[in-house]
Amino acid sequence: MPTLLVVDDEPSVCYSIARLFGDETTRVVTAGTVAEGIRAFRSERPEVVVLDLLLPDGTGLQAFEAIRAISPKQPVVFITAHGTTTTAIEAMKQGAFDYLIKPLDFTRVANILRRAFEAAHLMQVSPVVPVLEPREQLVGRAPVIQEVCKQIGRVAPQDVNVLILGESGTGKELVARAVYHHSKRSDKPFLAINCAALPESLIESELFGHERGAFTGADRARIGKFEQCQDGTIFLDEIGDMPLAAQAKVLRLLQDQTFERVGGRESIRTHVRVIAATNQNLEKRIAAGLFRADLFYRLQGVTIALPALRDRPEDIAELAHHFLFLFNQELGLNVQGFDPAALDCLRAHRWPGNIRELQAVLKETMLRATGAILLPEFLPPALRGQSIVRATAPATSGEMDVSKLIEDLVARGENDLHARVVTAVERILFDRVLHATNGHLGKAAERLGLNRSTLRYKLRDTGLSAESPHAE
Repeated sequence: MPTLLVVDDEPSVCYSIARLFGDETTRVVTAGTVAEGIRAFRSERPEVVVLDLLLPDGTGLQAFEAIRAISPKQPVVFITAHGTTTTAIEAMKQGAFDYLIKPLDFTRVANILRRAFEAAHLMQVSPVVPVLEPREQLVGRAPVIQEVCKQIGRVAPQDVNVLILGESGTGKELVARAVYHHSKRSDKPFLAINCAALPESLIESELFGHERGAFTGADRARIGKFEQCQDGTIFLDEIGDMPLAAQAKVLRLLQDQTFERVGGRESIRTHVRVIAATNQNLEKRIAAGLFRADLFYRLQGVTIALPALRDRPEDIAELAHHFLFLFNQELGLNVQGFDPAALDCLRAHRWPGNIRELQAVLKETMLRATGAILLPEFLPPALRGQSIVRATAPATSGEMDVSKLIEDLVARGENDLHARVVTAVERILFDRVLHATNGHLGKAAERLGLNRSTLRYKLRDTGLSAESPHAE
């Protein structure tokens, strides 16, 4: 169970944070002095520390130095009064995770602590080697995924930038973390930023920090991730969605290892390794004027391309059993395995959402199951229909034998025959038309004689998606 250590001499602060964050999934330990805090840290080894700057027997900075001497990657969140924010900023420069100002805004407290626990987890668990947390492992024996593991081993010790390419759900963050854990910077911080999740108005502040008064609402100076992650590793996920203005500053940082905070004039020097990832075609975005070519070339120190799940079908059964074990633990279930026909259904699916979709399907299937073995009827209808279609389609013509499909369904005693057959036929029809129109939803709807919203609903119902960037 993750542990949170709160070091503050105000009992009300310790009590409030314990009430807010302590539950059946997180244990909260409290201390009131520097000495007590250091002792508690040594004995409890918490994932996250909340540390008051002013304590009866010393300062939070003294405790911070002692904690970082024991655990250099430790996420520490400072609590400060208005008059000591300058000290808090200095602590951020030395590697503190963030700071909170009294009186505490507990919505902000919860948000910062959640991110701190995520950061602690990312820095502690390696996803390549066997570990106690199997959720974090890269699973698969297909040659394409083994080649990825070899690339990780080759590039991790080299202090070069890494660009990870792959569709959504293929495991780009796991690869980034594997590179970090096997690098020379593994004893330094690792921070992950999702560029697509941050509003354009905030991303520069998040990455580079800002000075007080730099924009409306900037009532205090803020240290950005690049300054905070000195000598560590920054993971820029979905970098293809980064605004051009922020791209220019990232380019300068990669070239000179310097930047300015938003609203600032001081040139700040940093030393970080950048790992970036995207599911987009950056060359097309460059041609469209949405991504800088010079930044693309800077990021391409080494490129690791992750295969889609449909390109490694031999791994589907292994991944399915892997997640079966995980979800049994997570959901308190005792599912023993798969009916062979259910595995055939999984192997037949195209998996447009890749491993993330497989996880969602398996969790739903396990919750719908009524026995210890996962049967085909427990799977979502789209997967059942698709499996039958592919199993009965002649290899040469690629056309479905509808009569044979119906005979099989009747012989197996299946129910909902009308819906099953219609879904199977529609799936082949929609798949062929989408392929013919290069995934363009409007053109496909026109060819099919359907309106766009109806087609979108039917695609979702049959488990298909229009994957072209022009789909809408």
